[in-house]
Amino acid sequence: MDERSPIDTGAAGPEAADPDAGRLATVMHVAFFVLLCSSLTRYLIVHPGAPGTPWVLVLAILLALLYVLGPVLGPREAYGRPAGPTTGHGLWLAAVVATWLALVGLAPSFEWCAVPLFYTGLRSLRTRSAIILVALLTAIVVGAQVKLRLRFGFDPNLLFAPPAVAAVATAVFIHSQRQADRLRTVILDLVRTRRELATTERREGTLAERQRLSTEIHDTLAQGLSSQRMLLQAADRLWDTDPVAARRHIRTAGSIAEHNLAEARRFVHDLAPADLAGGARLDEALRGLAERESTDTLRVLFHQDGTPSAPLPDRVQAALLRIAQGALANVREHAGAGTAALTLSHLDDQVVLDIADDGRGFDPAERPGGVRGHGLPAMRARVRQLGGALTIESAPGEGTVLTAVIPLSPPS
Repeated sequence: MDERSPIDTGAAGPEAADPDAGRLATVMHVAFFVLLCSSLTRYLIVHPGAPGTPWVLVLAILLALLYVLGPVLGPREAYGRPAGPTTGHGLWLAAVVATWLALVGLAPSFEWCAVPLFYTGLRSLRTRSAIILVALLTAIVVGAQVKLRLRFGFDPNLLFAPPAVAAVATAVFIHSQRQADRLRTVILDLVRTRRELATTERREGTLAERQRLSTEIHDTLAQGLSSQRMLLQAADRLWDTDPVAARRHIRTAGSIAEHNLAEARRFVHDLAPADLAGGARLDEALRGLAERESTDTLRVLFHQDGTPSAPLPDRVQAALLRIAQGALANVREHAGAGTAALTLSHLDDQVVLDIADDGRGFDPAERPGGVRGHGLPAMRARVRQLGGALTIESAPGEGTVLTAVIPLSPPS
């Protein structure tokens, strides 16, 4: 714990940022000059024409001028805390106390000016130094009180009341400022935590957007380019022996390129898949996908069980369409299947999409979770975002069935 008082007399100190500290400083400054003027007035009334009057006047004016210089010589605040008393400020405080001591020696009634000086010392010195100064000022006040009123007899209050009041005021002041220090530390920690949280959220948002972009590119442009490559390679092999089939492959590749171009434009504008544009239903989009993916070597069928009781949410339709596109791309590239089937089933509280093929299949146990490449993780991510589940059933030589189940009610 820093033993420096957190309040500063500088014009650029906490008063500029803390209205309460500024008001307290103003009250103390005004109180000092009021007490100084009242003490001087009392001296002139009680001791008219006293030999020491010129010295009292000079010292009183000097004390007022020195006190005014405090804000100029005071320490400046740095990062919400005072930077500590400067050399100039220390000399100023010593000059003020010395002038006040001289005044009290000539006129004990000036002892009342010690109260604002308590505040000045506590707010501008380190705690240990401030306590020493307060003890010194208190001892001088007690001595002045005893000297002034000794002719009326001994009064215990003269010895014990000023130290008790000074001790209570000092303890309360130091406790308040340490509480303020703790609160300032908590606020700084909260601000730092908030900045770190904002940075983390931006980083997570960037990673999520990258994942979304990679998934969209894989399920649209990459799959389309893969299909075009396979069709063009087939056309190249058949160009001399079966030009009619070769041209058919080229036309199909051109159709896929046109569809991919539409997907790319909608992808850039963050719109729904092209097959779902214009209010098209999911069953229509899947039927069109099946027709588009059917070739001489792969026949893709579509079947729908039941009808939806309400229109499917756009996010659900887009996710299921992307899953179907990715699954058929895997069938075309890896399964060696002759037939694939898309089955869309509408149940009371969920929608189910099955993609089955009669290809070579594989052993999911050899690939943890049935994951291979980028397509299946992307499908799982899409389903997981909607609170659903993705399962894969396959065995070597027995084909593969991929099932995506998405609940229609929000997950609990």
